[in-house]
Amino acid sequence: MTISKSYPHFTPEEYLEIEESSTIKHEYIQGHIYAMAGASKAHVILTGNLVTLLNNHLRRTGCIVYSTDMKVRIEAANTFYYPDVAVTCDERDRTSSEDFIRYPRLIIEVLSRKTEAFDRGDKFADYKTLETLEEYILVNQYQMSVERFQRNAEGFWVPFAYRESDNVSFASVNFHNAIAELYENVALLT
Repeated sequence: MTISKSYPHFTPEEYLEIEESSTIKHEYIQGHIYAMAGASKAHVILTGNLVTLLNNHLRRTGCIVYSTDMKVRIEAANTFYYPDVAVTCDERDRTSSEDFIRYPRLIIEVLSRKTEAFDRGDKFADYKTLETLEEYILVNQYQMSVERFQRNAEGFWVPFAYRESDNVSFASVNFHNAIAELYENVALLT
């Protein structure tokens, strides 16, 4: 997330009303609204590849894959974020008429130089408060590298790292794939 403009304090309801008519996306963090920056070509391709692979894998399972335009509401942290990819398998999200989800099982963020520290730090801390979240994935757009953080039975987040020639695994949705397919058509930046 790039913090390009900060606004006065808003309630979640005011934020949702503003966001409904806005021509740009904003994230909401504890009463403040922040404009989101655009994405690089690599970022867009990686997100598209992930959504395609996950959609194909999750067909007819009751799980829904959302890309960058779906907000996740984190009530415990008083935030709304737009993750790059979110997967929910929760009936409450499927039947809700709200323009956001509350019960994701898997969240994926594609890292950029501007957002990496936030995605690893405060944003991850906020995501951890979601009781339904089982995995948090960070995808590097500059090198073939994927990090997976999986919540174990004791509630601790266990890290796994994947590199070139590895197969990635997202246990929360029983997804296994060659890392190279995630990076198909991506010209890695340096």
